[in-house]
Amino acid sequence: MPAEWATHEATWLTWPKNPDSWPGKIESIYPSYRLFVKTLAEDELVHINVDDEAALREVQSSLKATGCNMQNIKLHIIPSNDAWCRDHGPAFLLCRDNPAKRAIVNWNHNAWGGKYPYELDTQVPVRVHDLMPDMPLFEPGIVMEGGSIDVNGCGDLLTTTSCLLNPNRNPHLSQDQIEGYLRDYYGVDNIIWLGDGIVGDDTDGHVDDLSRFVAPDTIVTAVERDVWDENYEPLQKNLRMLKRCRLASGKQPTIVELPMPDVVFYDGQRLPASYANFYICNKKVIFPTYRCLADNEAAYILEALFPDREVVGIDSTDIVWGLGSFHCLSQQMPAATQQPTA
Repeated sequence: MPAEWATHEATWLTWPKNPDSWPGKIESIYPSYRLFVKTLAEDELVHINVDDEAALREVQSSLKATGCNMQNIKLHIIPSNDAWCRDHGPAFLLCRDNPAKRAIVNWNHNAWGGKYPYELDTQVPVRVHDLMPDMPLFEPGIVMEGGSIDVNGCGDLLTTTSCLLNPNRNPHLSQDQIEGYLRDYYGVDNIIWLGDGIVGDDTDGHVDDLSRFVAPDTIVTAVERDVWDENYEPLQKNLRMLKRCRLASGKQPTIVELPMPDVVFYDGQRLPASYANFYICNKKVIFPTYRCLADNEAAYILEALFPDREVVGIDSTDIVWGLGSFHCLSQQMPAATQQPTA
């Protein structure tokens, strides 16, 4: 699996439509979501899954009205339960020996431990494969979510024990067995395990809210500065783990700290707001903002880490009521002609 910063052919999305994911607030997410699509489509192809012909026409009309580059947007009738394409969408691989060839991995999806309906979501990778039947389809047969891992394309993978070792995923598998699946189906050599996720995260600790590769030897990680905050100690523990880890190369990675935003509450519930849930596209890095001063600091840090990309902040204050943000909503499809990075 190439790193997210490797050249994309496209980004895959699933159009949000489930009011149970944004109770009482779903209409308020669409301005930011449409801006996300518009920003992506400036530089790469965007595939969007919709439920039916009526939804297709409605989405097409709304994106045209937003001023999107419609030549770069392809809509597909692929029904789903929810919008989180990072987790229910396919994982795309490049062949190490022939990067002109790609494959799809269809992990099982059980809605983060059976928390929500998922009978349609679990079919999405197969339906995507139907559109690209020349790609081999691998089916490991275990539960895995795209947001639970992050790779650098050089043999290293980040994940968390709180998610992958949770008994609501694959209780029949040991840590060693799960590592075997990660090596076999993501093409990695070295697994870096972190601990717990942030408060409000219903995924049991997805790593894309915590720590992300931003270069082959560099990891950015969320830190909470308020020692009285519930996230302070779990994030400090993850920071200590990262400072002790080694890459497949044997080197110690460079660790860059990324502040947490101000606490975001809605309807009495603390939400999993994190700047680590950014998405790296071909010419930009799109990161969530939360209407606080820390937005600016996060932007400066990401700009220093990605000097060759424009860093674009999009308001996620309403979107995060669905308990995820832009990285959770998207899945990259690597271009097939690039050279492998490992």
